[in-house]
Amino acid sequence: MEKYCPEALWRLAQPLLPGHPKRHQGGGRRRIDDRVALAAILFVLDTGCAWNELPESFPISSASTHRRFSEWVEQGVMAALHQATLDVLGAAGHIDWSRASVDALHVRAVKGDLTGPSPVDRGKPGSKIHAVGDRNGLPLHADVSAANVNDHMVLEDVVDGLTPVRQPVGRPRRRPAKLHGDKGYDYRTSRQALARRGIKARIARKGIESSTRLGRHRYVIERCLEWVTRFRRLVRRYDRKASHFRGFLRLACAVICFRRAVKLNLLPGSNPK
Repeated sequence: MEKYCPEALWRLAQPLLPGHPKRHQGGGRRRIDDRVALAAILFVLDTGCAWNELPESFPISSASTHRRFSEWVEQGVMAALHQATLDVLGAAGHIDWSRASVDALHVRAVKGDLTGPSPVDRGKPGSKIHAVGDRNGLPLHADVSAANVNDHMVLEDVVDGLTPVRQPVGRPRRRPAKLHGDKGYDYRTSRQALARRGIKARIARKGIESSTRLGRHRYVIERCLEWVTRFRRLVRRYDRKASHFRGFLRLACAVICFRRAVKLNLLPGSNPK
């Protein structure tokens, strides 16, 4: 359990979990410990195994793990945990808001909401992972759309998904100074949307700028998406409910930020896997 849910991560997650439902008539089995459930969920996220393939070494059934995961997704626990890890990094001054980058990643999917024919996978059903990373590639926000949705059409929603993050001094911050994007965002509406939010657009222009120049500031978002795909549950979408896939995505972002915080000695506890 310590391997997948170390003590430092548990201290961040525990205050965010909803209270246990009361059984007014008593009876029934004792509720499985939340830390055990979180460790099992993190195991599924990391290995990509099916719920019913959860090892017997976890003292919790696959049905209970899935039920707890569904409850926490509905309560917004995964997003809250990501926010908590961002606040730890932001309060220590380790989030660079001077530049941010946005990009998307295609993943193959089974049928479900927020899926569509993928233009890069011979029209097979798929989804897109949209992510915004700071100058160092830390995921500030991530969301899901159908694979056949153009990147620029969800840019406003993705940018508006950024939440205020604590700073070493002053008010929390939620907007980067500049936002870099590839030619998929080269539309007037994209630039206008960023300008309304006080963000300078650094978007590659079609037919003008060579793709070989895009990596100077944008490689960090590709690295961010590569970190995300190290969690095998996100390499291919098996969840029919988009909310469940989004829950795994937000949890992965939380783990990425948590690992950075531990590496910088911002949190007590053991190192994550």
